[in-house]
Amino acid sequence: MEIGWMRNQRQRQVLVFFVLLSLSGVGAELGPYSVVEETERGFFVANLQKDLGLGLTEMSTRGARIISQGHKQYLQLKVQTGDLLINEKLDREELCGSTEPCVLHFQVLMENPLEIFQAELRVKDINDHSPVFTEREMIVKIPENSPLGIAFPLSNALDLDVGSNNVQNYTISPNPHFQVLTHNLSDGRKYPELVLDKELDREEEPEIALTLTALDGGSPPRYGSAQVRIEVVDINDNAPKFGQPLYEVHIAENSPIGSLVVTVSASDLDSGVNGKILYSFFQPSEDISKTLEVNPMTGEIRLKKQVDFETLRSYEVDIKATDGGGLSGKCTLLLQVVDVNDNSPKVTVSALTGPIPENLPEIVVAVFSVSDPDSGDNGKTISFIPDDLPFLLKPSVKNFYTLVTKRALDREERPHYNITITATDLGTPRLKTQHNITVLVSDVNDNAPAFTQTSYTLFVRENNSPALHIGSVSATDRDAGANAQVTYSLLPPQDPHLPLASLVSINADNGQLFALRALDYEALQALEFRVGATDRGSPALSSQALVRVLVLDANDNSPFVLYPLQNGSAPCTELVPRAAEPGYLVSKVVAVDGDSGQNAWLSYQLLKATEPGLFGVWAHNGEVRTARLLSERDAAKHRLVVLVKDNGEPPLSASVTLHVLLVDGFSQPYLPLPEAAADPAQADPLTVYLVIALASVSSLFLFSVLAFVAARLCRRGRAASLGGCSVPEGHFPGHLVDVSGTGTLSQSYQYEVCLMGGSGTSEFKFLKPVIPNLTSQISGREKEENPYFRNSSEI
Repeated sequence: MEIGWMRNQRQRQVLVFFVLLSLSGVGAELGPYSVVEETERGFFVANLQKDLGLGLTEMSTRGARIISQGHKQYLQLKVQTGDLLINEKLDREELCGSTEPCVLHFQVLMENPLEIFQAELRVKDINDHSPVFTEREMIVKIPENSPLGIAFPLSNALDLDVGSNNVQNYTISPNPHFQVLTHNLSDGRKYPELVLDKELDREEEPEIALTLTALDGGSPPRYGSAQVRIEVVDINDNAPKFGQPLYEVHIAENSPIGSLVVTVSASDLDSGVNGKILYSFFQPSEDISKTLEVNPMTGEIRLKKQVDFETLRSYEVDIKATDGGGLSGKCTLLLQVVDVNDNSPKVTVSALTGPIPENLPEIVVAVFSVSDPDSGDNGKTISFIPDDLPFLLKPSVKNFYTLVTKRALDREERPHYNITITATDLGTPRLKTQHNITVLVSDVNDNAPAFTQTSYTLFVRENNSPALHIGSVSATDRDAGANAQVTYSLLPPQDPHLPLASLVSINADNGQLFALRALDYEALQALEFRVGATDRGSPALSSQALVRVLVLDANDNSPFVLYPLQNGSAPCTELVPRAAEPGYLVSKVVAVDGDSGQNAWLSYQLLKATEPGLFGVWAHNGEVRTARLLSERDAAKHRLVVLVKDNGEPPLSASVTLHVLLVDGFSQPYLPLPEAAADPAQADPLTVYLVIALASVSSLFLFSVLAFVAARLCRRGRAASLGGCSVPEGHFPGHLVDVSGTGTLSQSYQYEVCLMGGSGTSEFKFLKPVIPNLTSQISGREKEENPYFRNSSEI
């Protein structure tokens, strides 16, 4: 019984929860609901869905749940139906003790959107406990001269039930001397008093045995009984009397054990044994017995244990002073516990949001409450968080706070926050509590992949092996997860005729670039395209980078001779007058190399000659010139083999054959043989035949050459205006031309080869440029290298 009463006192300190309707709204109340104690688990209490006016499935979709005070969940909510059910059998005496009404406070929390409702459940008492006397036998000593009507207090019975189910009346077994009266204590309890109706005579009856019965008001009523043994003593006509009927004392909580509370004092006018006084507590409760002790001789009352303001704020007990004759007097001690700031604030998180999406402002992170069981300023609290965080505390209804974001968060700037909530009371000294909350920021695909370079230049040597790794591109994404997974791809080229897909491929996972086939510098010197990097977010973001692939030249093209033509037809014969001076320009070998750079640097040398030392070839320009004066002893026909070699590694070369005919002058139709000049008389018929044959063959050869050259090379019809001169025109194949201008013959330079026919002589015109666009530097250099250049070009 005493245990239940103590629990009742502690539960009076439970904080009342307030409920949120909105982040800045006012709490709303439900109920009150009621249920009889000892109701079995699963008992239907109410339909919250109906009371809240919600739809059929709204409680489930909004994440409704019950928040109860303490560790036990006495109620459960079926979110599918909205029914509020008993989750655990309720014992009113265990929950509330003697407190009436017995109210359980709980809250209904809606998570989405956040809304809290306050409700209460009242537990009704049933008569399930019988009255019980703490003393099974009471001994009362009554002087024989006690006046009629004198009352003797007896120990009361305890009943854990409340209201009408508690003790309502006391009866005593029938006897001629006494009756029992029922009185109320200050806390509402009832106690019995034994009243003397008939005088006692110790000599006639020294001891009387009675039965005291306590009845409650239940239906049917329950009862408990105890034995009362009355001992009749000799006369003691003065009872002890206290100096003051009420002692009101204040003591600070947490005072040490043994601290003096108060000293009570009573006096008795009797002497001897009848005047000797003993002090004791009169009907102390269990809490009083555990907390206070009284010295029976001195009346000093001291602490047996520390008192706690938050557990019990006051103690009230009656103190009895009994003399040696059995007479007693009473006084009351009212002990008030003074609060000391000994409790730190408590932070209770009611709702905590998961990862916070970035880029969204004013997101509710958490809902929490702060409580302090102390009183006055000791129980007033303030809460705050560090100022350098992008979060804000907003106070809501009583002691409730919401933690919201000040601005949109950026996961790439900071992926998580450790927030320390500090709650401080206003007591002296101030006590504080810190609660840490970790807030994770979830990623949103707000960053496109970024290449490490805006453009990449890659080099690959021509004639590479297929599937050769030629380089890599790299892009990074500041997002996380799938939003940061980058996929690479080739973008469609701007030139629709460029077969990019057959030339280059890219690894979609790591950005490695591969040449799918062998590249030819002479066909493709550079390749420019764009690559894209796309993440796997939704929606996906992408970026581009420019890639230039430069093909490096390899020495894979031999020099190609443009002049003299090597087409398998009759060889071209160069005519040189015997009167030519040393350095006379006989002809010029013109060659090109399809390669570039030093692979296209050509050099010329005379490989074979009919008569060594007679002709020479300039190494840099291929001009064939006479090396000395010609004489009659020199052979008339000469065959020269000129080697053209590039500067590659290894070098490649080509050779060309020149036929040179020495004549006395361009007007001579034939070259007389030495044998005919020795014997003119015998040579006349032969000379005639030779002249006729030579003229016929020369005419036929000239006609064939002109026809062949006109059909193959002539594009502009200039043969008539040039007097039958055949000029090779048109462009040579592009892969044989050094587009960088480092070859021997540029694409814009052509040579005109003419045979001019006169009345009596034949004249050869050497290599005159049709479109002379050589730079002045090249012309000047050639003139410096060739002192006979000016004279030769004027012939």
